[in-house]
Amino acid sequence: MAQCVVRDWQGQEAGEVKVDLKVAKETSSLDLMHRAVLRQQAHSRQGTASTLTRSEVRGGGRKPYKQKGTGRARQGSIRTPLRPGGGIIFGPKPRSYNLAMNRKERRLALRTAFMARIEDTVVVKDFGDSLKVPKTREITDALIRLGISSGSKVLIIVSSPSPILTRSIRNLETIKLIAADQLNVFDLLHANSLVVSQEALATIKEVYGDD
Repeated sequence: MAQCVVRDWQGQEAGEVKVDLKVAKETSSLDLMHRAVLRQQAHSRQGTASTLTRSEVRGGGRKPYKQKGTGRARQGSIRTPLRPGGGIIFGPKPRSYNLAMNRKERRLALRTAFMARIEDTVVVKDFGDSLKVPKTREITDALIRLGISSGSKVLIIVSSPSPILTRSIRNLETIKLIAADQLNVFDLLHANSLVVSQEALATIKEVYGDD
Protein backbone atom coordinates (compact mmCIF):
# COMPACT_ATOMS: atom_id res chain seq x y z
CA MET A 1 0.00 0.00 0.00
CA ALA A 2 1.20 3.50 -0.84
CA GLN A 3 0.14 6.96 0.29
CA CYS A 4 0.04 9.65 -2.40
CA VAL A 5 -0.32 13.40 -1.98
CA VAL A 6 -3.13 14.90 -4.04
CA ARG A 7 -2.37 18.26 -5.66
CA ASP A 8 -4.62 20.78 -7.32
CA TRP A 9 -4.17 22.46 -10.72
CA GLN A 10 -1.89 25.07 -9.14
CA GLY A 11 0.39 22.42 -7.63
CA GLN A 12 -0.73 22.94 -4.03
CA GLU A 13 -1.47 20.03 -1.71
CA ALA A 14 -5.16 19.19 -1.58
CA GLY A 15 -5.23 15.99 0.46
CA GLU A 16 -4.00 12.41 0.40
CA VAL A 17 -5.13 9.18 -1.18
CA LYS A 18 -4.24 5.52 -0.55
CA VAL A 19 -3.27 3.19 -3.39
CA ASP A 20 -3.39 -0.51 -2.61
CA LEU A 21 -3.18 -2.86 -5.58
CA LYS A 22 -2.14 -6.50 -5.51
CA VAL A 23 1.26 -6.94 -7.17
CA ALA A 24 3.45 -9.86 -8.18
CA LYS A 25 6.05 -11.37 -5.88
CA GLU A 26 9.41 -9.64 -5.90
CA THR A 27 11.10 -12.76 -7.27
CA SER A 28 8.84 -12.93 -10.34
CA SER A 29 7.76 -9.31 -10.91
CA LEU A 30 10.58 -8.38 -13.31
CA ASP A 31 10.03 -11.47 -15.45
CA LEU A 32 6.28 -10.85 -15.51
CA MET A 33 6.62 -7.21 -16.62
CA HIS A 34 9.28 -8.15 -19.15
CA ARG A 35 7.01 -10.73 -20.76
CA ALA A 36 4.16 -8.22 -20.81
CA VAL A 37 6.31 -5.64 -22.61
CA LEU A 38 7.57 -8.24 -25.11
CA ARG A 39 3.99 -9.28 -25.80
CA GLN A 40 2.90 -5.68 -26.36
CA GLN A 41 5.80 -4.96 -28.71
CA ALA A 42 5.25 -8.21 -30.59
CA HIS A 43 1.57 -7.40 -31.09
CA SER A 44 2.51 -4.05 -32.64
CA ARG A 45 4.39 -5.82 -35.45
CA GLN A 46 2.36 -6.09 -38.64
CA GLY A 47 3.93 -9.33 -39.83
CA THR A 48 3.28 -8.42 -43.49
CA ALA A 49 6.85 -8.87 -44.83
CA SER A 50 6.79 -11.26 -47.77
CA THR A 51 9.27 -12.52 -50.37
CA LEU A 52 8.80 -14.71 -53.47
CA THR A 53 10.05 -18.26 -53.72
CA ARG A 54 11.36 -19.63 -57.02
CA SER A 55 7.90 -20.99 -57.80
CA GLU A 56 6.34 -17.52 -57.35
CA VAL A 57 8.83 -15.40 -59.32
CA ARG A 58 7.57 -14.46 -62.80
CA GLY A 59 9.31 -16.20 -65.72
CA GLY A 60 11.87 -18.97 -65.80
CA GLY A 61 9.58 -21.63 -67.22
CA ARG A 62 12.03 -22.66 -69.95
CA LYS A 63 15.37 -24.33 -69.42
CA PRO A 64 17.93 -21.56 -70.18
CA TYR A 65 20.31 -23.80 -72.11
CA LYS A 66 20.81 -27.45 -72.83
CA GLN A 67 21.89 -29.82 -70.10
CA LYS A 68 25.19 -30.96 -71.60
CA GLY A 69 27.91 -29.74 -73.89
CA THR A 70 28.17 -26.09 -72.87
CA GLY A 71 30.77 -26.51 -70.16
CA ARG A 72 28.56 -24.62 -67.75
CA ALA A 73 26.80 -25.80 -64.65
CA ARG A 74 23.41 -27.30 -65.35
CA GLN A 75 20.46 -24.92 -64.86
CA GLY A 76 16.76 -25.69 -64.98
CA SER A 77 15.44 -22.14 -64.57
CA ILE A 78 16.69 -18.56 -64.56
CA ARG A 79 14.61 -18.01 -61.42
CA THR A 80 16.75 -20.28 -59.26
CA PRO A 81 17.78 -18.67 -55.94
CA LEU A 82 21.40 -18.91 -57.12
CA ARG A 83 20.87 -16.25 -59.82
CA PRO A 84 20.07 -12.52 -59.58
CA GLY A 85 16.32 -11.97 -59.87
CA GLY A 86 15.58 -15.46 -58.69
CA GLY A 87 13.53 -16.63 -55.75
CA ILE A 88 14.46 -16.14 -52.09
CA ILE A 89 15.42 -19.09 -49.92
CA PHE A 90 13.72 -19.14 -46.51
CA GLY A 91 12.58 -15.52 -46.88
CA PRO A 92 9.91 -13.95 -44.65
CA LYS A 93 6.26 -14.73 -45.25
CA PRO A 94 3.18 -13.09 -43.67
CA ARG A 95 2.86 -14.34 -40.12
CA SER A 96 1.53 -13.42 -36.69
CA TYR A 97 3.98 -12.40 -33.97
CA ASN A 98 1.35 -12.57 -31.22
CA LEU A 99 2.51 -14.00 -27.90
CA ALA A 100 0.16 -15.72 -25.50
CA MET A 101 -0.34 -14.40 -21.98
CA ASN A 102 -3.39 -15.16 -19.91
CA ARG A 103 -5.70 -12.48 -18.58
CA LYS A 104 -4.70 -12.80 -14.93
CA GLU A 105 -1.04 -12.41 -15.80
CA ARG A 106 -1.71 -9.35 -17.95
CA ARG A 107 -3.69 -7.64 -15.22
CA LEU A 108 -1.13 -8.56 -12.58
CA ALA A 109 1.65 -7.14 -14.77
CA LEU A 110 -0.28 -3.87 -15.14
CA ARG A 111 -0.82 -3.52 -11.40
CA THR A 112 2.81 -4.38 -10.69
CA ALA A 113 4.08 -1.85 -13.24
CA PHE A 114 1.80 0.88 -11.88
CA MET A 115 2.80 0.29 -8.27
CA ALA A 116 6.47 0.14 -9.29
CA ARG A 117 6.14 3.71 -10.57
CA ILE A 118 4.14 5.04 -7.63
CA GLU A 119 7.06 7.14 -6.37
CA ASP A 120 7.20 8.91 -9.73
CA THR A 121 3.44 9.47 -9.77
CA VAL A 122 1.71 12.79 -9.16
CA VAL A 123 -2.01 12.65 -8.35
CA VAL A 124 -3.87 15.79 -9.46
CA LYS A 125 -7.40 16.81 -8.60
CA ASP A 126 -9.52 17.72 -11.65
CA PHE A 127 -6.59 17.70 -14.06
CA GLY A 128 -7.31 19.96 -17.04
CA ASP A 129 -10.98 20.49 -16.17
CA SER A 130 -10.45 24.26 -15.93
CA LEU A 131 -9.35 24.50 -19.58
CA LYS A 132 -11.94 26.26 -21.69
CA VAL A 133 -9.99 26.24 -24.95
CA PRO A 134 -7.09 24.08 -26.16
CA LYS A 135 -3.81 25.63 -25.02
CA THR A 136 -0.51 23.77 -24.90
CA ARG A 137 1.13 26.39 -22.69
CA GLU A 138 -1.37 25.69 -19.91
CA ILE A 139 -0.28 22.04 -19.84
CA THR A 140 3.46 22.78 -19.79
CA ASP A 141 3.02 25.41 -17.05
CA ALA A 142 0.91 22.99 -14.99
CA LEU A 143 3.57 20.27 -15.23
CA ILE A 144 6.23 22.72 -14.04
CA ARG A 145 4.03 23.67 -11.08
CA LEU A 146 3.74 19.95 -10.27
CA GLY A 147 7.53 19.67 -10.12
CA ILE A 148 8.05 17.91 -13.46
CA SER A 149 10.99 19.22 -15.46
CA SER A 150 10.41 20.28 -19.04
CA GLY A 151 11.53 17.79 -21.67
CA SER A 152 10.99 14.71 -19.52
CA LYS A 153 8.75 11.91 -20.76
CA VAL A 154 5.38 12.20 -19.05
CA LEU A 155 2.38 9.87 -19.14
CA ILE A 156 -0.86 11.67 -18.28
CA ILE A 157 -3.68 9.37 -17.18
CA VAL A 158 -7.22 10.72 -16.99
CA SER A 159 -10.55 9.03 -16.58
CA SER A 160 -11.94 10.20 -19.91
CA PRO A 161 -9.79 12.50 -22.11
CA SER A 162 -11.75 15.53 -23.28
CA PRO A 163 -11.26 16.96 -26.80
CA ILE A 164 -9.85 20.17 -25.30
CA LEU A 165 -7.27 18.28 -23.24
CA THR A 166 -6.39 16.02 -26.16
CA ARG A 167 -5.78 18.96 -28.49
CA SER A 168 -3.73 20.75 -25.82
CA ILE A 169 -1.34 17.81 -25.49
CA ARG A 170 -1.07 16.42 -29.02
CA ASN A 171 1.73 18.82 -30.06
CA LEU A 172 3.97 17.83 -27.13
CA GLU A 173 6.32 15.06 -28.29
CA THR A 174 7.40 13.88 -24.84
CA ILE A 175 3.92 13.83 -23.30
CA LYS A 176 1.34 11.11 -23.88
CA LEU A 177 -2.31 11.16 -22.84
CA ILE A 178 -4.13 7.92 -22.12
CA ALA A 179 -7.43 6.86 -20.60
CA ALA A 180 -7.38 5.10 -17.24
CA ASP A 181 -9.04 1.96 -18.63
CA GLN A 182 -6.49 1.63 -21.47
CA LEU A 183 -3.25 1.34 -19.52
CA ASN A 184 -0.35 -0.70 -20.84
CA VAL A 185 2.88 -1.84 -19.23
CA PHE A 186 5.21 -0.28 -21.81
CA ASP A 187 3.89 3.27 -21.36
CA LEU A 188 3.92 2.94 -17.57
CA LEU A 189 7.58 1.90 -17.55
CA HIS A 190 8.75 4.12 -20.41
CA ALA A 191 7.69 7.47 -18.92
CA ASN A 192 9.89 9.40 -16.50
CA SER A 193 6.86 10.68 -14.59
CA LEU A 194 3.21 9.76 -14.29
CA VAL A 195 0.46 12.35 -13.81
CA VAL A 196 -2.81 10.75 -12.72
CA SER A 197 -6.05 12.58 -12.14
CA GLN A 198 -7.87 11.69 -8.93
CA GLU A 199 -10.84 10.40 -10.92
CA ALA A 200 -8.52 8.23 -13.05
CA LEU A 201 -6.98 6.75 -9.92
CA ALA A 202 -10.43 5.65 -8.79
CA THR A 203 -11.03 4.13 -12.23
CA ILE A 204 -7.72 2.25 -12.05
CA LYS A 205 -8.68 0.79 -8.69
CA GLU A 206 -12.06 -0.27 -10.07
CA VAL A 207 -10.90 -1.66 -13.42
CA TYR A 208 -7.62 -3.26 -12.40
CA GLY A 209 -8.55 -4.30 -8.87
CA ASP A 210 -7.68 -7.72 -7.52
CA ASP A 211 -9.00 -10.61 -9.58
